[in-house]
Amino acid sequence: MAARSSGLSGAAARGGGEILGLRRRFLAGEGLADGVVAAPIRRSWERCAALGLDMARLPAIEPLSGGALRESRERNERLRRAARAELLALHHDARASGGIVILTDAEGLVLDTAGSPDFAEKAARVALRPGVAWREAATGTNAIGTAIAERREISVVGAEHFFEMHRVLTCTAMPILDARGETVGVLDLSNPAAVRETHAAGLVRRAVEAIEHRLFDASAADWEVVRFHVDPEQIGSVREGLLAFAGDRLVGANRSGLALIERDWEAVGHLGWSDVFATTRRRSGDDGQLRTTAGRMLVGRAEAPRRSPMRGEAVPSILRSAEAEPTKVAPAASEPPAGSGPRAAAPDPIWDDTRRSALKRAVRLVDADVPVLIQGETGVGKEVFARALHDASRLASKPFVAINCAALPEGLIEAELFGYEEGAFTGARKAGSKGLMRAADGGVLFLDEIGDMPAGLQARLLRALQEREVTPLGAARPVPVAFSLICATHRGLADLVEARAFRQDLYFRIAPYTVELEPLRRHPDRGALVDEIWARIGGPAAKVTLGAELRRHLAAYDWPGNWRQLVGTLRTLLVLAEPGETLDTSVLPPDLRRGPALGDASFGPAPAAAGDLDAITVAAMRAALADCGGNVSRAATRLGVHRSTLYRRLTMRPVGSA
Repeated sequence: MAARSSGLSGAAARGGGEILGLRRRFLAGEGLADGVVAAPIRRSWERCAALGLDMARLPAIEPLSGGALRESRERNERLRRAARAELLALHHDARASGGIVILTDAEGLVLDTAGSPDFAEKAARVALRPGVAWREAATGTNAIGTAIAERREISVVGAEHFFEMHRVLTCTAMPILDARGETVGVLDLSNPAAVRETHAAGLVRRAVEAIEHRLFDASAADWEVVRFHVDPEQIGSVREGLLAFAGDRLVGANRSGLALIERDWEAVGHLGWSDVFATTRRRSGDDGQLRTTAGRMLVGRAEAPRRSPMRGEAVPSILRSAEAEPTKVAPAASEPPAGSGPRAAAPDPIWDDTRRSALKRAVRLVDADVPVLIQGETGVGKEVFARALHDASRLASKPFVAINCAALPEGLIEAELFGYEEGAFTGARKAGSKGLMRAADGGVLFLDEIGDMPAGLQARLLRALQEREVTPLGAARPVPVAFSLICATHRGLADLVEARAFRQDLYFRIAPYTVELEPLRRHPDRGALVDEIWARIGGPAAKVTLGAELRRHLAAYDWPGNWRQLVGTLRTLLVLAEPGETLDTSVLPPDLRRGPALGDASFGPAPAAAGDLDAITVAAMRAALADCGGNVSRAATRLGVHRSTLYRRLTMRPVGSA
């Protein structure tokens, strides 16, 4: 890994003790022959030595307080949203290799981590955790800080780290650049030093491409965008070239775009259309050939500026003819909403007739200011649905403000929702905060996982919804608010109400209409679904084929993580595959090879033996309960029995058991 991604020579394979010895000789003033240590690592050692860092001492680390970390996350919310899908996709790879995936801001401050809980705990012992900045000046040579300093992808293996305590790590990191080439963050994949994860560089590189693609589209609303590539099949994918023009001036680009026109970041802000293309400038919406001033032939299209800079992604014209088809793709949960149709680069989830019909009904309710509750298992696309609902409603040009009630400590949810005044609590910002409910004024407030909201806060939320006003923490007077409310949960709220874990009056307030999103295992043709998603993420374009046995296994798998797990798995298979390869089941992680699989491409458990009526009944009950995400009331309603009957039958001990 290190030799390929950080430019190491044969020294990449040296043992940790040998590298450690080389570093000590270097710091003692002894010379090192060229090529013994990779140039980026050597330059980093030189910077660390110039700063007076002592490799044998503990680095001076000052973690942020909880409030300061929250403010940093707020400042970087656009980056975190753009990276969320890739963090989820890499989460499975990190867990499989016993490592973690890390997102930092432009200064190396760790914002989010995901992956192996065991390794995360070990990494925390060397301060590789949220709230700690991994700049070279503080933590010496490391993949995150050195990638920032070098503005390139870097791997740092074991003893190549400057501080001895970091020798337990093997890390690969790559800067995330915005449309102007400025570093806005870093994506890192870290593993135990004993692990040689040979695919880390490729995984990180592909993930950064996708993140930068989303960031570009989210920032390019006021610009004319040109999408192009040598291969027309790549237009609309994360590998397409992107250039943005304000009038005649080039004001934005992505890495692929600059590579295809054979320019660097110096071109942005300095060149005009005629400096880049010899082809006459085309009208927006036109597709055709583009010839660069260097003579390279490309295929591309121009797109006019979008009216609202907050509306997110534009839709390539090559896809617009498909908008009316029922099985096209909606934006991924982590991407800004498109508002104008599907996008090939984000196949999560597939919109079928049932989901589209539910969306149309829900739009009428949001337009009439009637709250909507979305229920479904983890990974079924609840936030995707909520964003599509906002985009299709009369409030599409107004704010969409989302908060995950399960992701914040109880003490922070109140401040997040209602805001606070200056000095309301220790760590409060000097200017205070207006809170998310006021930020959503005039638009849509989306409360995800509302079933996990603390009981004490439910009363305050109910009052705010009834009175249409909020009182920030530390304030003497309430502030009026007006927004449409969308809530989502994977839990059975009716059961929570019955168990007195959720307020009945709040339930009636937020759930006059409920949208049920079915789990993936109930899809009638998962084989066709796998084929469609594989095509949309670029499998055929990369000349990678799913073998028949692998395809049958993917179609039969239960997918407990639903769309999120399926798309993440297929993306991972594509990243790891070689061009022209036909994949078989050996490429699957062990947990996917073992199950839970259904045994065929249908859904539901295998029937009990003929004549065993009790077994058949219990099997049907268990299937209904599973399909309803564990919600006993919904399962009972589906079966046409009382919920107490369902409880009794599922908890009865089999005849003849001990």
